[in-house]
Amino acid sequence: MQGAVHQEPAYVIHRRPWRESSLLVELFTLNAGRLAVIARGASSSKSPLKAQLQPFQPLLLDWAGRGDLKTLTNVDVRTGPQLRRTASLYSGLYINELLQRILPVADPHPALFGAYIDAIAELADTADVEPVLRQFESAFAEAMGYGFAWDLATDVGQPVLTGQHYAYNPEQGIVLNPGSDTRLQNLPGEVLLALAQGNMHEAACRQTAKRIMRVLTDHLLQGKPLHSRTLFTHLRGERHES
Repeated sequence: MQGAVHQEPAYVIHRRPWRESSLLVELFTLNAGRLAVIARGASSSKSPLKAQLQPFQPLLLDWAGRGDLKTLTNVDVRTGPQLRRTASLYSGLYINELLQRILPVADPHPALFGAYIDAIAELADTADVEPVLRQFESAFAEAMGYGFAWDLATDVGQPVLTGQHYAYNPEQGIVLNPGSDTRLQNLPGEVLLALAQGNMHEAACRQTAKRIMRVLTDHLLQGKPLHSRTLFTHLRGERHES
């Protein structure tokens, strides 16, 4: 069969109805990157595919076709972690949406695929999702060519110092001398140094890391909305009410 691929490790990151009884499924795969496949008849009550093609479920897939839109030919479901907590589920949906909206099609990133597997496993095992999200966002930034060191001011080529304040520019990373249009400024050097050591326990470190990654993802999204962010807003509202 033309363009046939067999037993490719993959995860579903988005799916929607396609024509009368099929699904258009967007995948994140180990060796083919992000791509879309048609799961023919998957919406039929007699087909097991709709239940098998679930987000966060490890899969081994076969597909065929030489165009941009492949046809799914076989699904092998593997055992994987379950995102049972609401915050973990919303976090997984956020990660999937980042991949769906930003990751270029047919651009493999094996290291990022490994980071995705780790993130899903960690989200299933913890109620503290923020360190997991920041770790994945860092891996995602690296894969997209926007990786940076927390402890290096790139504009001057010098280490970050305690007692000094810095800024963040998505195109440069941490900088000492921000431009007038630099969105995120006044970042304490001691917090950046703590982040360089992996400190995600202190509130100041969490807040700074979250702000920096928000600026970076907004830059990568180029104005596209992230619908999963509204889920976190609702979740915070529910916690506040309770």
